[in-house]
Amino acid sequence: MKNYFYLYLLTVLIAACHPVSGVPTEKIFAISRSEFEELKLSYYSDYFSFVGEDEKGKVAFALDNNRGQDGDRFQAEHFVCLHEEKKGWIKMRGSGIHPNPKKELDRIPDTDFFQFTGTPETGIRIQSGVNSLELAVSPIPRVLAHQKGLASYWLGSSSATLEWAGRKIQGRVIYEYLFLPAFNRITRRYVDLWEDFHGIYAVVDGVGDFYIHHQRSQLMEPLIGSTEGFFVWNGVAQTLERPAMIVLSKTLGLGFFRWPASWKGNFQILSTPYQFTAELSERMNVTTWMIGGFAMGIVKGVIRQGDKVFHLYGLGELLI
Repeated sequence: MKNYFYLYLLTVLIAACHPVSGVPTEKIFAISRSEFEELKLSYYSDYFSFVGEDEKGKVAFALDNNRGQDGDRFQAEHFVCLHEEKKGWIKMRGSGIHPNPKKELDRIPDTDFFQFTGTPETGIRIQSGVNSLELAVSPIPRVLAHQKGLASYWLGSSSATLEWAGRKIQGRVIYEYLFLPAFNRITRRYVDLWEDFHGIYAVVDGVGDFYIHHQRSQLMEPLIGSTEGFFVWNGVAQTLERPAMIVLSKTLGLGFFRWPASWKGNFQILSTPYQFTAELSERMNVTTWMIGGFAMGIVKGVIRQGDKVFHLYGLGELLI
């Protein structure tokens, strides 16, 4: 009887953490334009992952900007984090849900914490007076792009400059865009929205980029795939062919799950084979629940092609 009670309690806790939206998730990729305009339910996300270095060391900065509509209500949301190689995680202000009084969806809404000039495609400047921070990003070309119905997803990378704490840091940005109709995770909850998502956003030897994700969400798979990525070297961007990514080791989480701690994988570019290994250090747990959590961390590793070795450093995003 005790075992049944614990099973019941666990079921209740899971249900409480994941109340389901009233709109069928099948609508996300099947909704028509007229149905979408009538439903007035949508979600947009612009994610910037910066890694750079100056004479004082490496800095990694991530800013996720989300906004949505649910009926006549409009929302804005930021998630922000910054890591300094020698000092660790630096406290940033602005993470959370914010007003969207101008009802902006096509562009990133300004808030009291972050303001935006330009667009990712033409070049964008992000300013935050409260964090004494400014990020200037060159125009970002599309490297990896998918469309499913009205929903869209694309990634690219470009050079960028971060001004922070009296420093002017040259680096690179990996950018990720997501638009989902008939969906809004700011106002509603969904079962298995992200399941076992492991994402690496890294700079390679200071001049290139490496992005890869592996995830198991059947909800998101039609749009973002299970394992996707790209590699930029000497200004040439290539999507990964036949990518694979597996977990080598894990550490305990606060609940019934474990965090990934290291990976290995392989891919091809123009039929040339590559291998990579990466490990997560200085993980910052953002949110944990009974069966999973959200964390950011610093990723270090190498990419090998024959006798060539490329070193990578960047951010890891975990949604377990």
